[in-house]
Amino acid sequence: MSPDWGRAVKIVDGADRVCLACHIRPDADALGSMVAVALALHGRGQRVVASFGDEPFAVPAILRFLPGLDLLSPPAAYPARPEVMLSFDAASIDRLGALARPAAAAAELIVLDHHASNTGFGTVSLVDPDAAATAVLAVGLIDQLGLPLTRDVALGLYAGLVTDTGSFKFSATTPQVHGLAARLIAAGVDPAAVSRELYDRAPFGYLGMLAAALGRAQLDRAAARSRGLVWTTVTRADRTPSNLPLDAAESVIDVIRRTDEAEVAAVLKEDDNGGWQVSVRSKEFIDVGIACTELGGGGHARAAGFSYTGRPGEAIGALMRALDEQ
Repeated sequence: MSPDWGRAVKIVDGADRVCLACHIRPDADALGSMVAVALALHGRGQRVVASFGDEPFAVPAILRFLPGLDLLSPPAAYPARPEVMLSFDAASIDRLGALARPAAAAAELIVLDHHASNTGFGTVSLVDPDAAATAVLAVGLIDQLGLPLTRDVALGLYAGLVTDTGSFKFSATTPQVHGLAARLIAAGVDPAAVSRELYDRAPFGYLGMLAAALGRAQLDRAAARSRGLVWTTVTRADRTPSNLPLDAAESVIDVIRRTDEAEVAAVLKEDDNGGWQVSVRSKEFIDVGIACTELGGGGHARAAGFSYTGRPGEAIGALMRALDEQ
């Protein structure tokens, strides 16, 4: 799929109001890209409506430093039939949660995404699986529209770029990615401050949750075609003593994945309804995006996820089978 910049620009330029949405349980790339474009459009006088489809509606604590959050409104306030709607970082329409119905009813739905598993939904595609982050597509749209890259706009884009490249450690980190990072920093982004917000902050209760998860970690050397799988769980009970939200468990995978004996790492996070949100990562040889897509989720070759209702052991068994099929 080649991004249709010309059509996207014509549609957005001609819109009196632009509705924006990103995927449920947004990460920095999804939310950062969306608020960056919302701020850029708002800055030139366009009306914007921005949201994501989680109910209850709440911005993840780790992302509350992003500018532009005052432009957000809950899904209940979202137009039922938007004239122009932009979707950020969602590989399929169902990933928009409560906003999937307005997306399906939109007269024009412009999809900005970089997942290889993108289903091709929407009326205009700004999808590039080779892009390091959806933020790359977002800055492309901002540039095509001729809008200024202010410090606040750049901050949302930088947050998306730095997280989806693993702090510029992943293979998608090209010279162009570093060039874009330099441009965003030149616009006023403080990379040290962003790093502190994203990676170097946690409430004291996080340590107890992490200790519990590490204590349950298991290594299966025969899994993933004998390349090894390490996995653990983060339960509701782990989060309860300190009243930690589900998003507090997101960074556990970054500790688990360091295991030398495992190509693949997985963390099963129990949500408030008793379901499991499974984060999966690989290092070099295994495409976890394919495996997670088979299990109803999706993502990238080295970072993906899926949801599961049942017992943790059953979820891991299903993941092992999917990995062995590659």
